[in-house]
Amino acid sequence: MTTLSPPHTLKVCGATSTRDIEVLAGAGAGLVGLWHGVPGGPADLPEHEVAALAAAVRATGTLHPVLVTFLGDPDAVAGILRRTGIRTVQLHAYQPPATVRALRTALPDAVIVKVLHVADGTCPERPLIGAYERAGTDLFLIDATTADGRVGSTGQRLDEETVLRLAERFTLPFWLAGGLDRTNRSAYERVLRHPRLRGIDVDTAARGGDGRFGAPEVAALAHAWDTGPGHPSPRTPSATDTPTTRPTEQP
Repeated sequence: MTTLSPPHTLKVCGATSTRDIEVLAGAGAGLVGLWHGVPGGPADLPEHEVAALAAAVRATGTLHPVLVTFLGDPDAVAGILRRTGIRTVQLHAYQPPATVRALRTALPDAVIVKVLHVADGTCPERPLIGAYERAGTDLFLIDATTADGRVGSTGQRLDEETVLRLAERFTLPFWLAGGLDRTNRSAYERVLRHPRLRGIDVDTAARGGDGRFGAPEVAALAHAWDTGPGHPSPRTPSATDTPTTRPTEQP
C-alpha cells in the first residue's frame, strides 16, 4: 500500500508555471498537482508543459508532482505517466475500478489516488469503494462537488461528520479536500486525528488576490494545518488484495 511521511502533507493543485513551483517550494507545500485532460479546467495543460513542469518540480528536491486528470483511458494515462516521469496520478473524475486495475497492471509502481466525490452528504462512488481497493487504489481523496455538478477546485466545504462516515467505508489512507483554508482547521479536528489521514489538498486558498499562488497564503496554510514534507512512497500492491474488514454502516 502507500505511506506518507509525517506530518500531514500539503498538496497544492493547479500549478501552471515555474513561478508557481518556486512559490510552492519556498512556502511549505509537499505535492504539486498538474492538470491534464481536464476539459475547460483553468489550469489544464498540454502534455509537453506537464512534462516540463514535472521536471521543474522534481528539481526542487522537496516537491513531488501529481498528475491530476479526468481521462478514463488507462492506456492513455499510463503513457502520459511514462513520458512525463510522474509516478503519482489522481483520477479526479468518475473513472470505474476497471480503469484503476488496468493502470495497476500497466504501472505496478505507480501511486494511484482515486477521488471520492461528495455532494449533499452523498458519495456516488460509495458502492464501488471495495472494488476500487481491490483494483489497486493506493489512496482516496475525499472532495466536494457542487450542486450543479462541478468537480475539482470548487471551494465547497465538506461536513466533518460526512468525511468521518465515509472514511469508515474504506481501509486505505486518504487526503482531504473541499474548501480548506487557514481559518477552518478547527472544523476538522477529529479528521486531523484520524490515523489514516495523510494530507490536505487545496487550490483556491493558496492564491492571493491576483489569482496566483502566493507565498504568504501557502505558508499560512502550512502553518495552520501543521503540514510538512512528505510524499507517496508505494510498495507494489497486488491487484487481488482485499481489505481485511468492511464496515457495514451507511455514510
